[in-house]
Amino acid sequence: MHSLTPTLALLAARPWKGRWLLAVALLHTVVAAFLFAPQWQILWQRGVFNAVAGDVHMGAAIWFLLFGAVLALLAWEVTALERSQPRAALRPMGWCLLALVAAGLVLMPVSGFWLVLPPALAMLVR
Repeated sequence: MHSLTPTLALLAARPWKGRWLLAVALLHTVVAAFLFAPQWQILWQRGVFNAVAGDVHMGAAIWFLLFGAVLALLAWEVTALERSQPRAALRPMGWCLLALVAAGLVLMPVSGFWLVLPPALAMLVR
């Protein structure tokens, strides 16, 4: 029987994790634009300042959009680390991402958190 360990180690060594996370961030932002289209219309009608003002749906839309931006920033940092640092530098980030994914999947099993699982696990491979 063939062992997958060398294949996983080779895959983990390639610099794809940051680009993957950036793609997820972009997808997250596009989904936010379409999924929350009514909220964006209301936001522009009300004005941007204090637009949430206790509106749970508006708050969800804002957080959904902002999480995409934060994930993009994280993706750029992972890309830079993949290019300039040994793989061990990504392990702490991999553990943090794995914890975030685990919490997200427990709270929302039907979600995009599954898309962050592959790079999080790859960051943990030695």
